[in-house]
Formats: sequence, C-alpha cells, structure tokens
Amino acid sequence: MKKFIAFVSFITILSTISIAKEKPYKVVFYNLENFFDTINDPEIHDDEFTPEGPKEWTTAKYNKKLNNIERVFFDIASIDKNYPIVIGVSEVENRGVLEDIVATPKLAPANYRIAHFDSPDARGIDVAFLYRPDVFKIEGKRPVKANVPSIPDFRTRDILTMWGTIQNEPFFFMVAHWPSRLGGKEASEFKRIAIAKQMRNIADSVMQVNPATKIIAMGDFNDDPTDQSISEGLQAKFKLKNLTPKDLYDPYADMLKAGYGTLAYNDAWNIFDNIVVSGNLAKASAGTFKLEKASGSKFYGNIFKQHYMVQKEGRYKGYPLRTYVGNNFQGGFSDHFPVYIYIGK
Repeated sequence: MKKFIAFVSFITILSTISIAKEKPYKVVFYNLENFFDTINDPEIHDDEFTPEGPKEWTTAKYNKKLNNIERVFFDIASIDKNYPIVIGVSEVENRGVLEDIVATPKLAPANYRIAHFDSPDARGIDVAFLYRPDVFKIEGKRPVKANVPSIPDFRTRDILTMWGTIQNEPFFFMVAHWPSRLGGKEASEFKRIAIAKQMRNIADSVMQVNPATKIIAMGDFNDDPTDQSISEGLQAKFKLKNLTPKDLYDPYADMLKAGYGTLAYNDAWNIFDNIVVSGNLAKASAGTFKLEKASGSKFYGNIFKQHYMVQKEGRYKGYPLRTYVGNNFQGGFSDHFPVYIYIGK
C-alpha cells in the first residue's frame, strides 16, 4: 500500500511539473515614450532631453522613469509568474538605456538579451527587442531600412527583424515604429502604408522560404487596426474564419470595436500599439505553438492597464500617465499602454 501511495504521489508531482512547463508564453510590445539618456549626443536631436535642455532631464528623473518601466514589465511578468519571452520596445535612445532596463533588480533574473541597432531617425529614437535566451534561441537579427518610395531620403525608425526557434519551432519577429500623423492622418497615411507593405513583403518572403515559420510583427503603427495601412498595406485580417496559414491576423481589431485603447487623443481612444501574427500561429495544428486567449478573456489581444499607470486628475484624467506634459515633469510611465499576446501548446 505504501508503495502504491508513493507511486501516486510521484505521478502527481510529474503531472504538476508537466502543467508548469506547458504554461503559455507572453510576447509584449511597449512604446516607452522618449526614453533618452541624459547625455547630449551631437549626432542626433536629443538636446531637449538633457539636464540643460527645456525638460531639465536629470539623472534623478531618468532613474524615476527606469523604475517605472521596471515596475510595468515586472507586473506583466507577475500575471502568471512568468517573464515575457520577447519584449519589443520603441522610443528608446540607445543600447545603454536598454542595458539599464534589463539590469534592474526585478528584471535581472530573466537574463534578458538585447537586439538593437541605431536607426537613422533624426531624434535618435530606436526600436529594440529584449528576449529570454533560455526560451528563444536566436539565430540572427537585422535592421531593415524603412522605405517610402516617393520620399527616397525619408528618415525614420528601422524595421528590426529577429529570427530563431522556440522549442525547435521557427519564429520570425519584427518590431517597427511607423511614421507619425504629423500634418494630419490623411496627409501622412501614405508613409505608413508604404512601410506596412514593406513589412508584408518581408513576412511573405520568410514564409516562402519556410512555410512553417511563425511570424509576429509588433510596434507602434500610429494607426488603428481598421485603418488602411493595416487592412490594405499589411493586409491583416480581423477574423479567424477562412484564415490561411500565410495570412496575417490582427487580434486588436475586435478590441478597438469594443471601445478599448492604448492611447487617447481628444478624448477618443486608439489602438496604435499592435501585435499581428501569421495565420499558421493564429490557427496552428495540435502540438505546435498557437495564439491563445488569456484566462477569462474573449479577446486574443491584451492591453496592460493598471491604476498606477493612469492620470488621476486634470485635463488628461483617464489617459495614460506620461513622463511629461509639455515641459512639466509628471513622473509617469508612457503616453501608451503596453500590449501583449499569449502563445502556447
């Protein structure tokens, strides 16, 4: 009898371990809103974010911002006690800022590695990836110059690509920060459409070489999921029905229609922060990685919004609590909320 009880206990332990290993992974994107260091770089337009600049960007303010970003990423990890395997970020000045982020006490245990290249953006803000090398086995990374054919000398953030495997399945990641709506949505839309088409072409090329590769494209697209840049440029679809393995699927369109948002402007909510996946990840075969819903959620996309990240009073009450309003330091996090998805077997 004792041997039987011991055997049952052993099986129970194995079952618990198995369940823990099958916990789905999180993939995150977050616009860090002008996360500059305090050093004046003569090669870029970063004078505003220096101790002598109009924002009086000091080491104390930098450290406050650093602690805020650490808190957000750790709290996302705490949802299911599992650090995100890949985090895409935008509006970060350089690798030094990224190194400070991954070295913070609450994030250091994840042992994040950095994929980053300096981009040609005039202000010097870049996109980057943080990834867990224990899960994502990187095989390569490369920046791709964002191209707007009608403006050959246009300078903006690169499209950063990164590829490798997760449990021997091939994955290809892209993170981008599309051109802003400066000058108006309609007047600037052609720039975003051009870069969306470029990202679509990259995805198609990758899947043509290896149809089993699963694509995850993320970023601040400065457009909503239902805008032309995503629906026609990226050709992302909003419904799982009739989705083919080579299609792209945007899980945030349903959230936008339901009234959710990642940033606010003129008291209206937008979802500019987005994570788009390939059809072979959205509708995967049994035993391979597949897009999953969070427990209790009806959406495949997720927005991380906590009370401490929200402006509590004033003109921007209810908006994301940002670092600055004009030149007035708010001590906040970002003017965007982060987004994340789950992938699991």
